[in-house]
Amino acid sequence: MHIAIAGNIGAGKTSLTELISKHYGWQAHYEDVIDNPYLDDFYTHMERWSFNLQIYFLRSRFQQLLAFKNNPKTIVQDRTVYEDAHIFAPNLNAMGLMSQRDYKNYIELFNLMESLVEGPDMLIYLRSSIPNLVSKIHKRGRDYENSISIEYLSRLNERYEAWISTYDKDKMVIIDVDDLDFVENKKDLESLISEIDKSLAKIA
Repeated sequence: MHIAIAGNIGAGKTSLTELISKHYGWQAHYEDVIDNPYLDDFYTHMERWSFNLQIYFLRSRFQQLLAFKNNPKTIVQDRTVYEDAHIFAPNLNAMGLMSQRDYKNYIELFNLMESLVEGPDMLIYLRSSIPNLVSKIHKRGRDYENSISIEYLSRLNERYEAWISTYDKDKMVIIDVDDLDFVENKKDLESLISEIDKSLAKIA
């Protein structure tokens, strides 16, 4: 089974991936941010590096999805390939930070790759307000994220909500994380896991 966790920057995807992989004994697969050669440059000069960054993430996540096909274990994935194509790339294009030529090239490549893989069995969407995202981003202190603007996060949040509104509801659980601290508060984690259990029962 393939479980994927989606959400804006700072929503808690990586932390939740780690926690539920331990709880259920699932195999965790994380977003490639540590070894990503474009992130620092992207946040310094978005217009120059947006296409490079999105292609890197597209390749990385497609590679993960191909590996999932032959893996008999249950997978939990930190962020999906669909978020790049439906949220990040079109947002960069709309903001004038990715040219129409590059965006068209990117989408055509995504469509080709999407035809070769299947979506997750269940999507966990972490919904968060902008103040909460800003607080979490500052708390974790990644240098390259210091320049992320509230406008940028707001635009992404709007696109996330639009995307989620059209997603298959039978294969999704939405978690509002503003009032949850599932990292430090055991009861919050237990409550969240209870919601996941209910959704897992529907697709079992």
